[in-house]
Amino acid sequence: MINAGALLIRPWRRSDVAALVRHANNRKIWLNLRDRFPHPYTAADAQAWLELRAKDRGDPHNFAIEFDRQAIGAIGLELLTDVHRMTAEIGYWIGESMWGRGFATLALKAVTEYAFRTFPLRRLQATVFEWNPASARVLEKAGYQLEGRLRNYVFKDSRVGGALMYAKIK
Repeated sequence: MINAGALLIRPWRRSDVAALVRHANNRKIWLNLRDRFPHPYTAADAQAWLELRAKDRGDPHNFAIEFDRQAIGAIGLELLTDVHRMTAEIGYWIGESMWGRGFATLALKAVTEYAFRTFPLRRLQATVFEWNPASARVLEKAGYQLEGRLRNYVFKDSRVGGALMYAKIK
């Protein structure tokens, strides 16, 4: 568990189903995430995700973001391999009812520190869809730097769009 101000970054629990569905079943969140994140987000989706996490009790890569004793979002790392083995991709989302409180920035700062302390990483990176300036601002407030614009990089919701690549170097 990682303390992050008003937040607790912790492993997922099977009891997080209702909170996960409440916050994840939102088209605005889905529009800014990869297609592996389902929409609509059902109780069956939440149970499958939590069951996968429960099998990996020691999984130090995917976390619930908790506020006021309930999961309000997620943050996770994908450790890259081969010649990219000293790099991880970081991703996050926060339930819409919690937007504008600085929670994403708090969680990102805390997990960034955790990642550099825990894994043999030299670089953390995140790709943000060009239509999501709020997430780009979160990365900037957490000390990530814009490295480039990836044109025609994503296809989401029947449209082609660009993305912004941010990174933080250890």
